[in-house]
Amino acid sequence: MRVRTSLLPVPLAPEISLHLADSRTGLFDASGGEFRSDVAPPFWAFVWAGGQALARYVLDHPEIVAGRRVLDVATGSGVAAIAAARAGAAAVEAIDLDAAAVAATVRNAEANGVTVRARTADIAGAGDGFDVILAGDVFYTRSVADRMTAALRRLAPGAAVLVGDPGRGFFPQRLFVRRAEFAVPVPAALEETETLVTGVWEMLSPHNKLYAAHIEGGAG
Repeated sequence: MRVRTSLLPVPLAPEISLHLADSRTGLFDASGGEFRSDVAPPFWAFVWAGGQALARYVLDHPEIVAGRRVLDVATGSGVAAIAAARAGAAAVEAIDLDAAAVAATVRNAEANGVTVRARTADIAGAGDGFDVILAGDVFYTRSVADRMTAALRRLAPGAAVLVGDPGRGFFPQRLFVRRAEFAVPVPAALEETETLVTGVWEMLSPHNKLYAAHIEGGAG
């Protein structure tokens, strides 16, 4: 699927520039406005609210990733991964099921003068060994949210898990504590609004006392 892009600053994190579709372009414009099950939509050509919020949070708090190994899940345009690299991460890996997103992430990382190792992979096969996990906009359907929650909970005991979510509806809030909130500029053609209030959330580790209190109390 061919999408015309330009190198543009990220609205919430203008320190980063990405190859993005025009703000008036819709997700399915390249396919004549129709969804095609045989071709993945070009999610990578847009910078989504969750990724923007994560990028802003990481840039504002570089100590979270500095000197650490970072994994960006469902990377899309690579914005969160690039933010982590800019903030001083020792190594950044980005994964996505869409090979076009992986290629876009490599291209975007090069445009920002940082190194991100990007590869086509599912979170279930991501492996361990990371200190920080980033995941933006990954709770958009029930089935995806259930899979993502299980995978992130598996990784949480050994890593800090940070999620950017604009209230998609399937976010398991009781498993997280909110660290920040942003009003994120988004393309109206994509979200039917010009801003989305988006939270940055940290997953509570099963080894954390706050986790037990949160779960037993049914918070969220």
